[in-house]
Amino acid sequence: MQLRNRFWQGIFSKKMLVCIFTGFSSGLPLYILISLLPAWLRSHQLDLKAIGLFALIQLPYTWKFIWAPFFDRFTWLMGRRRGWLFFFQCLLLISIPLLGFYNPETDLTIIVLIASLIAFLSASQDVVIDAYRRELLLDKELGLGNAIHVNAYKIASLIPGSLSLILADHFDWHIVFMITSLFMLPGLLLTLLMKEPKVAKIKKQDLTTSLLLPFQEFIGRHGLRSALTILLFIFFYKLGDSMATALATPFYLDLGFSKTEIGLIAKNAGLWPSVVGGLLGGVWMMKLGINRALWLFGFLQMISILGFAWLAHIGYSPEWLALVVGFEAFGVGLGTTAFVAFIAKTTHPLYTATQFALFTSLAAIPRTLVNASTGYLQNFFGWEQFFILCFFLAIPGMALLYKIAPIKN
Repeated sequence: MQLRNRFWQGIFSKKMLVCIFTGFSSGLPLYILISLLPAWLRSHQLDLKAIGLFALIQLPYTWKFIWAPFFDRFTWLMGRRRGWLFFFQCLLLISIPLLGFYNPETDLTIIVLIASLIAFLSASQDVVIDAYRRELLLDKELGLGNAIHVNAYKIASLIPGSLSLILADHFDWHIVFMITSLFMLPGLLLTLLMKEPKVAKIKKQDLTTSLLLPFQEFIGRHGLRSALTILLFIFFYKLGDSMATALATPFYLDLGFSKTEIGLIAKNAGLWPSVVGGLLGGVWMMKLGINRALWLFGFLQMISILGFAWLAHIGYSPEWLALVVGFEAFGVGLGTTAFVAFIAKTTHPLYTATQFALFTSLAAIPRTLVNASTGYLQNFFGWEQFFILCFFLAIPGMALLYKIAPIKN
């Protein structure tokens, strides 16, 4: 009873409200790139190989740690975090609607450039949001705070992955992208209202030193071998799941589902399981601890990939689509909550932007470089064998838990 009361008191606090809005603002641009953009391209008859290569536009998510030190060192406008956040959110609000004014069949180069710009702005926004959240939350609040952030992040997928797809059956694409972009406004408004977190001031150094210090601190704290093991784990833990969902919307379309069915069934079926999984993950971590949560939640996350292989085997079935997507969302909701909490705990408070960006950049590599090959892999293996391959690629991340998160701890 005491744990339950503490949970509900925590979830309705101002800090958790910030996690909701910033999580939603963080997830929206990414899901535009990985859900709405592939559906738009596929509706114009682009082949899966070309759509798979579009994952490369997400390279800024992989390299964001390079410019993240600037956000730790420089302050402008409304503060070190709020100033940068407001800047990137305004630019995203302007750039997202630009996609809809071009035709994928004739303007593919311009579309690639705009999508790459959105990815850069979104990745930069993520750097600032992750740093702000780590500085805002106490260590004991990391589990619940990151659970709420992850859920708000995933709920954002319902806009480009559900509402926008339904709208696309009734309106021109430029209207769809314009409406979708307006969902950046709540986060932008919160940025104007929220307070700058209080952290210890960093002594002024030259730019080169400022760029190197966060990396030196991380290696010095863990040792070179242990630090490299942590980085490998971060890369592999969500590799299989990331690859399995890279072509989810084209997969549903190939099975014969309409865009409206995908919007109503596939996306909404994942909403409540994802929310429940994320929130339960935050609560369970209070008892389990992050290490045990990484094991248990990671196993469920890995098993859920096989649901897509089963769906590919049986073909068109709205009932199975809902079940498969729901189970996958539940498993991934749990796994992501533990994963993000682990990343947050691993950062140092003075270098949150840079170190958080480094860790999440590694986690984003499968979604960018590796996922660029998914169209070719699917073409070679077929849908069913492709998803089985994704299941086996999730095993290395689980194996590394023996080193970085032993259960006895």
